[in-house]
Amino acid sequence: MAIPLEDSYTDILGKAQRGLSLTDAQLAARSGVSESTVASVKSGNFDATAARALAQTLGLNADALVALAEGTYRPAEVSVAGLAGFTSPFGDMTVNSYVIGDPSTNEAAAFDTGADASEMLDFLREKNLTLKFLLITHTHGDHILELDRIVERTRVPVFVGNREPRLDGAEAFPAGKKFSIGSLSVDTRLTWGHAQGGITYVVHGLSRPVAVVGDAVFAGSMGGGMVSYADALRTNREEILTLPDATILASGHGPLTSVGEQKTSNPFLAI
Repeated sequence: MAIPLEDSYTDILGKAQRGLSLTDAQLAARSGVSESTVASVKSGNFDATAARALAQTLGLNADALVALAEGTYRPAEVSVAGLAGFTSPFGDMTVNSYVIGDPSTNEAAAFDTGADASEMLDFLREKNLTLKFLLITHTHGDHILELDRIVERTRVPVFVGNREPRLDGAEAFPAGKKFSIGSLSVDTRLTWGHAQGGITYVVHGLSRPVAVVGDAVFAGSMGGGMVSYADALRTNREEILTLPDATILASGHGPLTSVGEQKTSNPFLAI
């Protein structure tokens, strides 16, 4: 079953407005859209003309926002041998976790835990994979909820970026550290703003590069700038959009996508 997009156009408008610290009255004054229309559009009554004006004021790509709102944007299906994803419910949303393995050695790494690691643990056992690391993108609860269970079952070492809050049992590392999974290499990039020390893991050696980005970027959206909206935008552009267009983006929520697709289809990032 296809994984739905994480965010609607109203979510995107809300994230951008909060990130820029604009009230509805300020947004209305700057966009030329009446305050009542601002409230109506944000509540789900889509108006393309008003939405375009709001997008321009909020620094969003208007064409990408309208395409998402009208349902004409849908991420192309992407996959690569060696990448497996798992989805589990967490409150009123779902959260993703991943396993990436080297088919030639059966060594693997897990990325985040999700809210229920049962499917991941079953997959590792059924595929006879040797788990080498558990790599954490950031320490928000939905991404580390099953950490203790995975460690208890696998005795695997855990790594997390050193700008994140202390995580018991995990080794903190600075962005730039490299890992290896059999013949695969993993680079680490600091993509913060949603979290104070979010890490993107870029895996090389499969048929396409894979970037496990946590909540830095979603298909058609991005994580809210809970720490710094400006830095979330900046590091996404500098550290993720500079990867090759063919790079698969494995996000913490929503479906897989690619760098090239997000350059044209993400309201926050489209060039």
